[in-house]
Amino acid sequence: MHLRPVHFLDAPFAYPDGAAVRLAGGLQWFAAYEVIEQGAKRVVPVAEIATLGARAAQIHARVIAARPPLTLGERTLRFDQPVVAGILNLTPDSFSDGGVHRDDVAAATAAGMAMAGSGAAIVDVGGESTRPGAALVWEEDEAARVVPVIERLAAAGALVSIDTRKALVMERALGAGAAIVNDVSALLWDKRAAEVVARAGCPVIVMHSPDPAKGPHGGSGYRDVVTEVFDWLDARVAAIVAAGIDRSRIIVDPGIGFGKSLQDNLALLNALAMFHGLGCPIMLGASRKRLIGALSNEAPVGERLGGSVALALTGAAAGVQLLRVHDVAETVQALRVWRGLRDRAFVG
Repeated sequence: MHLRPVHFLDAPFAYPDGAAVRLAGGLQWFAAYEVIEQGAKRVVPVAEIATLGARAAQIHARVIAARPPLTLGERTLRFDQPVVAGILNLTPDSFSDGGVHRDDVAAATAAGMAMAGSGAAIVDVGGESTRPGAALVWEEDEAARVVPVIERLAAAGALVSIDTRKALVMERALGAGAAIVNDVSALLWDKRAAEVVARAGCPVIVMHSPDPAKGPHGGSGYRDVVTEVFDWLDARVAAIVAAGIDRSRIIVDPGIGFGKSLQDNLALLNALAMFHGLGCPIMLGASRKRLIGALSNEAPVGERLGGSVALALTGAAAGVQLLRVHDVAETVQALRVWRGLRDRAFVG
């Protein structure tokens, strides 16, 4: 059984008690679920969810539970409204901005602080490209790229995440002041990764890809991409909890663009609210992705701002808590307007 929240509404006041509930303790309210069982779909009001049995009750409890904030040193990361993670690539070959900050620690640090100043709650620093066909980077080289920048960003007060799948890079980055690990392999590429995260007690972002032990862009297709990605992440979260990492410190990412077709990506984006059933905050990373070009006359990477903001707002409307983007100032502005509209609707 899978449950996707539907029938979203501005405010619950016109509904009887229990007929509308808050999504993950955030700004959205909804009144029904699309229930998916053995390929069949039907809509059930939230007030009747208890009639569907223990599995439905468990998912429902996860969907509506508030996501507790993360206290990370002197910083607190809240999940009661969508926030932005700014992408800072220190690579020569990333699909969007590879080479911009290569071998220039001062410029990279300034770019990261500019993101924080523009409203990014997190600066996500990466030293290895995950684009299709990207070359594997030796872990020492990757660490050498990211550590000097992380040290400076953390010292300046920025909340930093390290985007890596390598345990050694995680260790070096956390030692330099990073507070969160963001792993596109969901701690499966490096056998030591789960141990490193568990020992550090830090939050971890786990992303879906079809075969993360080999690389993020494999796979041979899906029968039902939404339920299969959900089930994979559900099993992966359980395994990570069993490895000693608290569930409250796990963030999930459905992996838009990783081993998925255009139709797969669109299906996932339309069903984002279902992933609240995992009981974890959700990250959406769709900024400047190939699907935007595919839907807009093959717009090149540098001309995908409009599509990126549209996808960020799609995530916000689905209750996504963390939006990973290249264009921080523009996305933050869009979210502020969206938040203003939500606040006005709520008070009538």
